[in-house]
Amino acid sequence: MIAAQRRNTILSLLAESEQPISASALAQRCGVTRQVIVGDIALLRAGGSNISATARGYVLVQENSGTLRRLACCHSAADTAAELNAMVDCGCTVVDVSVEHPVYGEITVALGLSSRYDVELFLQRMSSTEASPLSSLTEGVHLHSILCPDEERFVRLTEKLSSLGFLMNDKD
Repeated sequence: MIAAQRRNTILSLLAESEQPISASALAQRCGVTRQVIVGDIALLRAGGSNISATARGYVLVQENSGTLRRLACCHSAADTAAELNAMVDCGCTVVDVSVEHPVYGEITVALGLSSRYDVELFLQRMSSTEASPLSSLTEGVHLHSILCPDEERFVRLTEKLSSLGFLMNDKD
């Protein structure tokens, strides 16, 4: 398979998948190494493809219906599960998390969590690797980009996060 065909195959596989696909799985499907896939993804992104890397693999970001909003939150690492589950329980997708680092500036990491199952897998990976949440770099302060299908769910989400004491405006 030549490079252009391989990249088209990668785009097709990502477009057809409802779940993230790891670089290793793409490499196996295309008969190349994982590193070749990483390079292909970089070239596809440079060419304008909206491919996001999540903790579980690559996803092709589709235009979603709904409203993308950002929420400023603050809580301890122990409250991460409660925060993420509240977000997906309200029917929203946790698109990413970002922090403002004093040296690197804004650091943003794609999450793509839309169900309790997604949250559980994310938390299991954090636990198994003994990783800390990104917000541990900023004493719990972080932003989330949230995709909400409608305004009602966003209002319900902000009410829930407020009741849990996680919204920054609750900290003033």
